[in-house]
Amino acid sequence: MEKLIDFFTHVPMWFRASLLIGGLMFFWVLEGIIPLYKFQYKKVRHAGINLFLTLTTVLIGFGMAALLLLASDTVANNKFGLLYLIDMPLWAQVVVGVFLLDLIGAYLIHLVEHKVKWMWKFHLVHHSDTHIDVTSGLRHHPGETIFRMLFTIMAVIIIGAPMGTIMLYQSLSVLFAHLTHVNSSVFGKLDKPISYLLVTPNMHKVHHHFTQPWTDTNFGNIFSIWDRFFGTFQYVENMEEVKFGIDTHMKPEENDNLGNLLAIPFQKYRVPPESKFGAE
Repeated sequence: MEKLIDFFTHVPMWFRASLLIGGLMFFWVLEGIIPLYKFQYKKVRHAGINLFLTLTTVLIGFGMAALLLLASDTVANNKFGLLYLIDMPLWAQVVVGVFLLDLIGAYLIHLVEHKVKWMWKFHLVHHSDTHIDVTSGLRHHPGETIFRMLFTIMAVIIIGAPMGTIMLYQSLSVLFAHLTHVNSSVFGKLDKPISYLLVTPNMHKVHHHFTQPWTDTNFGNIFSIWDRFFGTFQYVENMEEVKFGIDTHMKPEENDNLGNLLAIPFQKYRVPPESKFGAE
């Protein structure tokens, strides 16, 4: 465990790049061979829009890395945070740290984005994608990336997470962004039993259904236990019932246009039409 944490404390750039780029390429090929949905869309153009937004996410992440490092070094050096309330062996500290980073830095901010109107206007750019594939995983408005990073920094301060644990978590997070959005039934019949602990592709795609109540379920990033514990879990047996997009922005000129996607958070808020779609 010490060697693992030491590796992630000083994680090389090639490793992080291989997770992002290599993961995209691997799952891109996989969904071409074994697709879950047979989309009729311009896949390369679709990828171009999503990869531009992915690039903004990467650049903002690098830009705020100094704040993240400062927060981590400060709490770790002063043994401040939840991880230091009781003595734990290193392996337990890492496991608890990863779980709590997922709760505060991912599940909580995701839930808040769906509840706070002005934050939702940024987040709905991610939901506006009507063809969910591996490139959709990091389709986030630059503004959303900023307040997600701020929540991550807040989580680090509350938890007292050292940099090795943070980088391990972020590496897993990138992997799950690819895995849960890929247009392929990766786990097959094992998807449902795996979803008792982890966020699976089929589970997360329910969250991308175009209307409520399913849009407001399955906020988890890596671990599905938070959705189960807080009552936001939803599983659908027949994936053909899931229709991607967001009901307020279903026109291609709005959800498939980069200029409009960047402008959406600054446009007038649209009240979602009353949903008659029931979750069982």
